[in-house]
Parts: sequence; structure tokens; C-alpha cells
Amino acid sequence: MIRPITTVNVAPKLPARIERLLELAFNLRWSWDHDAINLFRRLDRELWEKVNRNPVELLGTIAQDKLAQAAGDEAFMAHLDRVCQDFDQYMNAHNTWFRKNHGDFDKPYIAYFSAEFGLTECLRNYSGGLGVLSGDHLKSASDLDLPMVGVGILYQEGYFRQYLSADGYQQEDYPINDYSTLPVTRVLDADGNVLKIKVPMPNREMTAQIWRVQVGRIPLFLLDSNLPENIEEDRDLTDRLYGGDRRTRIRQEVLMGIGGMRALEAMNLRPVVCHMNEGHSAFLSMERILTLMREQGFDFWSALQITNAGNVFTTHTSVPAGLERFGFDLIDEHFTPLFKELGLTRDQFLDLGRENMGGYELYSMPVLALKVSGASNGVSVLHGRVSREMWQWMYPKLPVKEVPIGAVTNGVHTLSWTSQEMALLFDRYLDPAWRERPDDPKVWEGIDRIPDSELWRTHERRRERLVAFARRRLRDQLTRRGVSQTEITAADEVLNPDALTIGFARRFATYKRATLLFRDMDRLAHILNDPERPVQIIFAGKAHPHDLPGKDMIKAIVSRARSPELRNSIVFLENYDMGIARSLVQGVDIWLNTPRRPKEASGTSGMKVIYNGGLNASILDGWWAEGYDPSLGWRIGRGEEYPESDWELQDFIESQALYDMLEQDLVPLFYRRGRDGVPHDWVAKMKNSMRTLSPTFNTHRMLREYTESYYIPARDRYLGLTQPDKTSSQDYLDWWRRVNNEWRRVEIRDVHTSSDQLSVGDDLTVRARVALGSLTPEEVKVQLYYGRLDTKGLIEDGEATDMAFKGRLDDGSYDFSVSIKYAASGERGLSVRVVPYHVSLDNPLHFGMVRWAAE
Repeated sequence: MIRPITTVNVAPKLPARIERLLELAFNLRWSWDHDAINLFRRLDRELWEKVNRNPVELLGTIAQDKLAQAAGDEAFMAHLDRVCQDFDQYMNAHNTWFRKNHGDFDKPYIAYFSAEFGLTECLRNYSGGLGVLSGDHLKSASDLDLPMVGVGILYQEGYFRQYLSADGYQQEDYPINDYSTLPVTRVLDADGNVLKIKVPMPNREMTAQIWRVQVGRIPLFLLDSNLPENIEEDRDLTDRLYGGDRRTRIRQEVLMGIGGMRALEAMNLRPVVCHMNEGHSAFLSMERILTLMREQGFDFWSALQITNAGNVFTTHTSVPAGLERFGFDLIDEHFTPLFKELGLTRDQFLDLGRENMGGYELYSMPVLALKVSGASNGVSVLHGRVSREMWQWMYPKLPVKEVPIGAVTNGVHTLSWTSQEMALLFDRYLDPAWRERPDDPKVWEGIDRIPDSELWRTHERRRERLVAFARRRLRDQLTRRGVSQTEITAADEVLNPDALTIGFARRFATYKRATLLFRDMDRLAHILNDPERPVQIIFAGKAHPHDLPGKDMIKAIVSRARSPELRNSIVFLENYDMGIARSLVQGVDIWLNTPRRPKEASGTSGMKVIYNGGLNASILDGWWAEGYDPSLGWRIGRGEEYPESDWELQDFIESQALYDMLEQDLVPLFYRRGRDGVPHDWVAKMKNSMRTLSPTFNTHRMLREYTESYYIPARDRYLGLTQPDKTSSQDYLDWWRRVNNEWRRVEIRDVHTSSDQLSVGDDLTVRARVALGSLTPEEVKVQLYYGRLDTKGLIEDGEATDMAFKGRLDDGSYDFSVSIKYAASGERGLSVRVVPYHVSLDNPLHFGMVRWAAE
């Protein structure tokens, strides 16, 4: 290869009448606007699919005579005008949800950090569910007009492209992303030069440039180190998502966290709230702290307490092995100069992320994120509980229930995943507000107005399209694999457009148990090959390149799909991406999910079928544990959780439950047709699912919850501590120091109850005498903690209520009291505790500082 002496950028050339196509192409709002997608497809349908639905590449490669023809086509111009008018109205609106409810803003002040963003299939900057969630997060933030920016990394190769060997074993390929033909642009400085920042690396500084992806109203900034001024290993740093060794990973996370904050600062965007989507970006906290130390003269511990107020952390995994951890040697290599600049010893810095792994210690990014964030959450109600159990060791004096990790259940961006056919049906029968307010239950009441036959025919058309899509993809992958022409031709006959179609597509991690359905092959074959009631399954998904058991699962499925008795009923589609996901969730009848509870943090793929008339059949894990009802779909098992020693038994029991469900309930219901050929009982379930689940499991609801429960409180706490001067922060820091110094002197000296024998409804008064050292009653909360006793005599699932200050006693201690009523009989336990309290503290339990009675 020859190194060029210079480079030139060749831009698309459009006739003046259609120049705005380029503006539309560079704003990803087109990815959730069916009318805009149809506009680009109208230019050249075949080329649109060939360029993977990338409008920038489409406009750059389409024949000039076709562009001229479009500019002279009045029907096309009317379509363009309509799309542009809608786009302008969207981009310039000021009566948006955020501005109406939380005030105007001049520039964004919430920064959302994520290692991956799945926005559209042509922009391969994601690996799976976490990235797609991040993309949907930004899309709803745009629709609601949040003052937000996204921050991440731009990967030259992104995640791998999957293809299968002749024996069905997953292989990986890493095609290069050509960003000159993608909807991304470099950020320029005031002089028109590429904006660059410096990021600390061992014994040097690395240079990074900033790219911008416009997601509706929200800018997403992606950092890229592939620059000629960098050494080779720094240039390679942004090659692959989740690629490389541990040294590569920690440097990517330094780039995203520290570099991300510096990039925002270089663009005059200093966030008030930083949302860490998983722990990959947690080093951003060090940059925030260092900035405050330099500008305000605070020491590290003071700056930590202040910046803590503006940080939000979302954890996404229930599987400890999936967490990001580093050896202390890598921390020494990358952060030794920072120890000194922060005024910390090595051990103090290591303590910020130290996690005992049972015989050895590692530096844990989730531990760091929890310690530097004022608010933290899991991604479903069940996952919140699991996360509190996982991290209780950080808060040893707190009951699991009160570990300060909340829950915001994930959702999906409705317009991105609803098929055009279903959207048109909604437009006819629902309140038009379903597009702007999908989280409003009232707009989904119109589902009942849709005639059963019309809803069913719409869904059937999508299933037919899915079958046609699957046949094309299967034919293409068999051709690439070099199989016989007979086998390639047979691909045109796989699947049945009228058969009950099940979809199973996700990351092939072992806990997701993709092969649970194959434990009894005779029984499965009987279900799939019933001539009167046929069933078929479409699989898709990738295993991590180093996950050999996951790859074995894929190979097993492909092998089964090749068997003569199943080859027409089971298909595995290679290279699962957002395009395949869209076809699947818009066309399947059933979305199957079989994780080993409680390892599925949330899962969002099953939410996507809701808006397309599909139904869920799942283990009661993740979001389905709170979404399930018998009228909406099916459950596999009853939510049991098995110890690892019983996993083989669990798989047997739950596979049998899955077969029973299919044979006795699900399949018969699907094929029970009325005289008009419509399965009315099945359609009733579809309608129940859409009416009940649609308002909840979308990112509009999710973003409003984040805004009102996390972003706005974090903003108010942070600004309260930093503006207009240091008075508020100094008051808070003085309180914090007093609490730390005096906590050893806090003591609950005695507790008295008005009686130990009560009847239901009687008052029980509890009084406590508490010594606080030099602290005052206003600087703490004294609480009664009470609840049912378990078999070991411990308070189970207790609750706390504040006790009222009654006065100071002669010995200098304080008197507190509260009265409660018991609504049910039985033996109850109670205790009294003291926790620190300050108006600027989000949660008094955040520090894990608790003084219990009789401690």
C-alpha cells in the first residue's frame, strides 16, 4: 500500500432543488421517521438496501441523472417538501415537554456517557442491547427536548460482523467503517480547524478528535484517536468496541471518561449532570474533581462530595463476570501521576474502586461509579433488587432493601421499532398523540376500536414480509458459505408465511439458554411439524468472540436446523444487527426469552414486539417479571431461582414447562379461528398486551422518570452547592466533616416502648435517648426501624420512619419519639438507628453510615 501525500474529501453533489436531502441525511431523525425513510428509498430502492439504509452513502453513490430526475419530479418534490416541513417543525418547536415542565435552557447541561450507541444499522457503533438502549435513550431525549448531549467513542471497526463456517461455527470479521460516507461530521473550532483535545496516557499525552452525530435535537460526540500525530498503539486504541486486551480497555475508558469531559469543556459545554450508562465512563469523575480542585481550591475529598451530587450511575448487569475490573498494575501504570495531583496516596486511590474477588483484589469500575455518584439505579424492578444484593458488601450496616440503588425500568423508542403498517393503523384508530406521548395510557385505549380482522391482517402482512426477508438472508448466507446449489435453492422453501412464528434473537451468553428448547428433540419436532398446526422458529444473535460456550450454542442450533425433519422450521440468521432485529420484532407472533433468573437485568427486545402485535413468552426475569399478566402473554415457570448446583434440574423443569405451554395453550390458541379466519382469542391477547404494556415499556416514560427522579434533583443539588458562590458548598462540607469526626461518638443509649403486648390498631410509642457528640438533632435523622421477624428472629423487609425530636436531656443526650400502629397480628421486631442528614444529600443512606441501637 502507498501512503498518500494528501487527502481530499469528495462530497455528494445535489441539484439545488433537493439540496436539503443532505441536511436530512445528516440528522438521524430520519431513522425514526417512516416518511423520511420512504423519501430516500424512493430515489433508488435497490441501492438503499445495498448501502445498508445509509442516506449519506446513497446520495454520494447514486447516479447524477437519478438526482436530476428527482429534482424534476413534482411528486418527489412534494414528498420532500412535506418531510422538510415536518423536520423544521420538529427541530424548531419550543412547546416541548421539558421546556414546559422544567424551564428553558440555552445549552445542554446533562451529559450521557455510554461505551456504545445503537442508532441505526448503518452506523456500527454498538454491539447489542446496551448500545440500542443508549440510542433509544438519545432519541426520546430528542423527542422530549432534554438539555442533553451524548458522549462515547467512534470505533474504526465497531463490533464484529458475524459469519458461520461450513459446520456452523461463528467466525468474526471486522470491516472498516468509512466515516466519510456516514452521517457523522468532525467538530471544528472557531477557526474552522478540526477540534482536538489531549488525553493523559502513560508518559505521554494522546490526541483525540471529536466527531458529531446529530440525533434529532441531541448532539452525540464521539472521540477518535486514529490520528497521524499519535503513536501506533494510540491510533489503534479506537479500532474496536470491546476489543483488545485489558490495557486497551482501560485506555478506552480513560479516553471516554477523562477525554469526554475535556471534549465537552473544549466545546464550552460544562455539564451539571453526568449520567454514566454502566461503569465504563466512571473516570470522568476524576476529571470533574480535578477541575473543581483547580478552580475552587478544594481538596480531593471536598471536591468528591460536591461533584458526587451531579453524577448518576446506571448499572446494567446481574452477572458479576460481566463487570469491568482491572488489575492494580494497570491502575499504577495509568494513574500514578494523578494520585499526586489529586493529593491521594496510592492506597486511597485504589480504595475508590477496590473489590475483593475472594483471595485477590481488583479495581472495579462499578465500585468506583457507586462511590462517585449521588444516585444509582438498576434497569428493572427485579434488577434493582439484585443490584442491592450484589453491592450490599459496600454498605454492610444497611439491610439489603435500603442499599441506595434504585430502579428505572428500561424501555424502547416506540417510533423506531413500530412497523410502518402498524403505525398507519394506529394513526387511523388511536389518538394522534400516540406518536408524541406513547407513555400516556389514554392514547392506547383506542386499541379496542381496531377491528380484529384489520389488526390481524396487518400483523399477517408483517409475518409474510419476515418470512420473505429470512429466505433472502438465508439464501445469501448459504451462497457465501459455498454450499451446493440444491441447498441454496431449498432456502426459498423454508418457513411458512402462515405458520405460528417464534423469534429468539439476542446475545448468545450461556445464561440466556438459547438451546433450552432443544432438550427434548422428539417433543420439539412433534410441535414444529404438526401438519395441522405448524410452528417455526427464527434465531439470530452473536456470541462474544471469546465466549466459546456461546459459540457452541450457535453451532448446535445451526446443526439442528440442517436436520431433514427441522430444516424448514428452524432458521438461524447470521450477523444480527438492528436491521434483522427490526424485521423480527415486527413480524413474529411470539418473542421467546429463556434466561436463567435473575441474570437478565432488563432485556428490551421483547418490549419491541408489543407495538407490532407480537406476544411475549418468557421466564419471569428482567422487565417481564413486572410486565407479565396471563391476559398479556405467557410465563415459563413461576419465577423460581435455583442454586448453581441445581441448574441441570432447573433446565429440565423449565424446558418441560416450555413444551407444555406450547402444546397445551399457546399453539392451540393461535390456531383456534373464527369463521372469518381470525383467531379472535389470540387477537384479544394482542390487544390486551398493546393497551396495557405500551404506555409503560417505552423510553419516553423512562426518560421522564430519569428526568424527574434523577436529573432534576441532581441538577438542583449540584447547583445548590456551587452557585452563586462557595457558601452553600462550605456549609455542606463543614457538616460532612463534623459528621465524619463525630460519628464515633453517636450512641443510642436506650430505647423504651409503651408496651410489649398490643392488639391490632393499638398505638405503640417508642422513645429513644441518643447521644450525638457535638452534632445537633438537625444534622441527623433518628429513625424507628420495624417489621416482621424471620425464622432466625431478624427483622425481615423492615421499614423506617423518622422519630421526632422532643428535647435535650440533663446528661446532654437527646430525646426522640414516634408512635405507630400495627395493621396485622403476629410477632414484630423493632430497632432504632441514626443516619446523617443534610438538605443537599440525596439519600441519607448514601454514605452507608448507620448507628444502630445495641451496636
